[in-house]
Amino acid sequence: MSSVERAGGARRRRQVTVEVGQGLRELSAELVLLRRQVGARLDLRGMDMDCLDLINAHGPMSPTALAQRAGLHAATTTGILDRLERGGWISRRRDPSDRRATVIHALRERNAELLGHFAEMNSSVERICADYDEAELELLADFLRRTADAGRHATEKLTDRP
Repeated sequence: MSSVERAGGARRRRQVTVEVGQGLRELSAELVLLRRQVGARLDLRGMDMDCLDLINAHGPMSPTALAQRAGLHAATTTGILDRLERGGWISRRRDPSDRRATVIHALRERNAELLGHFAEMNSSVERICADYDEAELELLADFLRRTADAGRHATEKLTDRP
């Protein structure tokens, strides 16, 4: 391969890498808008939905653990939990291993209502995935996992700073 061909290949790789980054930013923006619409329909603020997602994804947890995961001050977390509890999205229960502590549980019966608002997007993703074979889907899943890990790592680094 000539140096001109290598340079052209490197240029194309940079261009495609930029397109991937642009695609991720566009996807992120569209998902934020979708979540905002769903939140408005369910009377959930953005951070309320974020915290509810964390509780659903990571299981029951203490308010302190949620505050740390969400990068929030304890007082802010308390206000969010109060709203989520009033809305019937979560319950606070005594920790069986430490009766002084509280554990937050998502109320699963409300999940169907929440997920129903994402049904059209989920159906679209299923149709898109049907266009890819198993190996391609594994590659995409790996890329998304690694990209999410990179985002989590970047957030953690920012959270650790004063």
